[in-house]
Amino acid sequence: MWRSLASNMLTFLIVGLFLAVGVVMWGKSQYSVEGPLSDAICLRVERGSNMGKVSRDLEAKGAVSNGTIFRLGADYAEKADQLKAGSFLVKPGASMEQIVDQITRGGASTCGTEIVYRVGVTRTEARVRELDPATDQFVEIAAFDPTSEDAPEGYTAKRADADTRYRIALAEGVTSWQVVEALNAIDVLSGEITERPDEGMLAPDSYEVVSGADRTALLAQMQEVQELRIAAAWESRQEGLPLASPEEMLVLASIIEKETGVAEERGQVASVFVNRLNRGMKLQTDPTVIYGVTKGKGVLGRGLRQSELRSSTPWNTYVIDGLPPSPIANPGMASLEAAVAPVETDYVFFVADGTGGHAFAETLDEHNRNVAKWREIEAQRQNN
Repeated sequence: MWRSLASNMLTFLIVGLFLAVGVVMWGKSQYSVEGPLSDAICLRVERGSNMGKVSRDLEAKGAVSNGTIFRLGADYAEKADQLKAGSFLVKPGASMEQIVDQITRGGASTCGTEIVYRVGVTRTEARVRELDPATDQFVEIAAFDPTSEDAPEGYTAKRADADTRYRIALAEGVTSWQVVEALNAIDVLSGEITERPDEGMLAPDSYEVVSGADRTALLAQMQEVQELRIAAAWESRQEGLPLASPEEMLVLASIIEKETGVAEERGQVASVFVNRLNRGMKLQTDPTVIYGVTKGKGVLGRGLRQSELRSSTPWNTYVIDGLPPSPIANPGMASLEAAVAPVETDYVFFVADGTGGHAFAETLDEHNRNVAKWREIEAQRQNN
């Protein structure tokens, strides 16, 4: 009898072991198999949350088939205590394993609300936008100029959300005065900037910030990035350039930046100025004259007057020889690279061609023909 009982117990243990192994294998397959989610969702993980709360939220949204397996899988992968706060775009069919990896990896949130403060050459603008999980496209909620307009309700409401993300984007060609004015007007930042950095020493780029970030520290970050870019560009410069220092390179890069917004033209524009410097010709570029009038404080908003083209200022390159004494804006990396590696041409003239780009010329006669074409285009536009 005891032998029979022992045999039956052993049988039960073996069957139980196989069942346990089967359950584990089934759970592992459920953890890694494609999930039931049919439409993308934005999963918000609050600060101080845990895998239990997240699993219940995912179950309610139909993103996981079994919250217990989700929690056990996170425990088994030793990721249960690595949960990160934020908003995460969970795509259709995402497995539990993929979702756990996504919400424990960290880094920038992939959905939710983002406020972008764009510091542009003509305007500073705050844009509130939110990702629509169904289309994976951002939908604009509000937009305004924080330097001159009151904040709309769509902005103030999203500013109150704890998981709203913030980004400050400096456009290429903005002046240091414009950057300081904009940063002091952006209410998500703290502190006050009282001293304007040297012209050209702020790197145009996109900067992630958090609510309460210090303005002076952010400005220092922009300067540090620009210093690294200047050093890298100067290190890679071509031989024989008419530039005696990184400072002169920065001045030339700022002129290139203001002369063209067409990326493919930067090397040609750079070649014109390098050729003029090598031949002892005056640069004769309007943006430098404009800087002499405005000192970088905003946009001129009109054409240059003949008196301004003849006036004697340190930045009037129709009057002075060589480069002006300082940059006229903050150039981006592409303009720095163009300044130290211009395209090899014999061009010494260029004028707008009506398409947003320029027509380049080697001789004055050719240039005059290009100017005549441009004036015809201008006349046609005025008559239409």
